[in-house]
Amino acid sequence: MKQQIDKKTQSLKTITKSSVWDLQENDIFRLWEAAEKDADLKDNMRHYIDIIRSAFELEEIVIDKPEVIKKYEARDYKIGTLKTDEKTKMKIALKKRPIMRVTDLTYENIRHISASKLLEVIDRNFGGGWDSLSQSIQDIIESGFDISTTTLPKDRLHKAGGLYEKKVADGFEVLEIAKGSWVEAIFAKVKPVVEPPRMKFDEETDEEREFDDEEDLPEENDRYEDEDDDDDFDEDKLTEESYRTTFETDPDDLSLDAAEVSDDDDY
Repeated sequence: MKQQIDKKTQSLKTITKSSVWDLQENDIFRLWEAAEKDADLKDNMRHYIDIIRSAFELEEIVIDKPEVIKKYEARDYKIGTLKTDEKTKMKIALKKRPIMRVTDLTYENIRHISASKLLEVIDRNFGGGWDSLSQSIQDIIESGFDISTTTLPKDRLHKAGGLYEKKVADGFEVLEIAKGSWVEAIFAKVKPVVEPPRMKFDEETDEEREFDDEEDLPEENDRYEDEDDDDDFDEDKLTEESYRTTFETDPDDLSLDAAEVSDDDDY
């Protein structure tokens, strides 16, 4: 199952180079028309167009003639108008970028295709199998899919109770690539979208975590001054009190409760 977005809540301000892959040409024209009322449209126009171009082929139609329009439509482009400000309009030809080759796969679009579509793309890669893909392409694919492979003789691949049968029962799509009398089976299944864990922090504010220069620094300086005083040790000043090994201690001061430790320091 592909990762989907709620098109009703989408806008030019919220689409990303990943979510834009779930949109079609008509969606882009609709979102742009809705954004024409925004005062900052012109200032952010280049940003929006860059995002659209990551998933669509976009060409401005400079010569607006019927014969030119027909040529674009013959190449499956959709024709529409983008309003850049109150007085300026731009006629464009728009077409979703096809994912035909493994080099078309990116981290942005990998979660917006099905397992069957992925295996179709892999099959076009000269029939070389999984190991024929570069490591970078494998990494992209495995960011969105669980992949496993096996290579067996033809008569053993579909053996009852074997790996092939178990994978298919578990929802994997399979691509079989013939290699002489052997067959490589590539199993693919969409990875579930996992929400990143959220770290829990105390309600302590940044201001509370900062040191108070007026209070903390003198104490720190006093500590070093005390350490310096130890260097001026005078044996002549030793008294009987210095050798006491029994100390009078208030039992209430002895507490086994552990001090609270906070790991909320900023990194």
